[in-house]
Parts: sequence; structure tokens; C-alpha cells
Amino acid sequence: MKKRYLLQTGAAIVGVMALSRYLSSRSEAQTASESGFEIVKTEAEWRRILSPDQFNVLRQHGTEPRFSSLLDKQFAQGVYHCAGCALPLFSSDTKFDSGTGWPSFYAPIDNAIRTSVDHSFLMTRTEVHCRRCGGHLGHVFDDGPAPTGERYCINGVALKFVAQ
Repeated sequence: MKKRYLLQTGAAIVGVMALSRYLSSRSEAQTASESGFEIVKTEAEWRRILSPDQFNVLRQHGTEPRFSSLLDKQFAQGVYHCAGCALPLFSSDTKFDSGTGWPSFYAPIDNAIRTSVDHSFLMTRTEVHCRRCGGHLGHVFDDGPAPTGERYCINGVALKFVAQ
């Protein structure tokens, strides 16, 4: 009886440890975001310059609620910049209405983003980050329109729109 109990307990612990990696909302890039980027700030510095919602998305890899961003239905000419460091990320020329409830683009501006593998929520996705400050922007999927076939599904709170 004790041997079976120990085996079951051991298997349960191993299972929980294995699943914890996939249940965590942290991605591999979150720990890397403190180095390797041009703009590096302490948590306190980020909290001073970002709203609570921006901090949650950009620095803690959160997701804003669907259809909550005014930028989802914004189709004026302009450029979408990183809300954390003002780097131009996406042109309005590549924006489209994906119907997902988040601003969507089929391509970023050249050299504007980095990607990493995100294993959160029992799935594997490609996470999109600002290449200059490492801020979490959203995810990229392969179900977008031509010419790229990609859909950059970006949190509106992580962006600042600058009209042209």
C-alpha cells in the first residue's frame, strides 16, 4: 500500500511540474525581457510611465478583453507605435478587420518586432514583442490575408496610434 501511494504521489508531482510550464502565463521571452533590449527599465520605472492596463500587457504578458480597444476599429492613415517606447511597429496600410476583437495586421514594419515561443495556457503560440523594449504586444498566427498569410493579433493597449 505504501509503495503504491508513493508511486502515485511521485507521478502526480511530476505531472504537476510538467503541466505548470504550460499553465503559466509567463513566456520564455518574459525572463529575457530584462536584457538584450535597447531600452531597459526597472519594474518601478515601467509602472511610472505606463497605465496599469499597459503595464499588465506590455510587462506582464497580459491580454486586454476582446473588443475593448478603440484601435480595433481604427482605420485612419497612420502608424501604430509601441506604447512603451514609441518605436513604430505597424503601418495602417497593413491593418485589417479580423473580427477577433483585437487590432490585426498582416505585417509589421521592418525590424520592429521580435518573436518568441509562448507555451502558456496549454498551447504553443508565437509571441510578438517590441524589438526595442521587449514589451509584449500579442501573438502572430498563420490565418491572415494575402500577401503574407499572417495575422498579427495585437493588444490595442500596447499601441499608440499616430495619424498621418
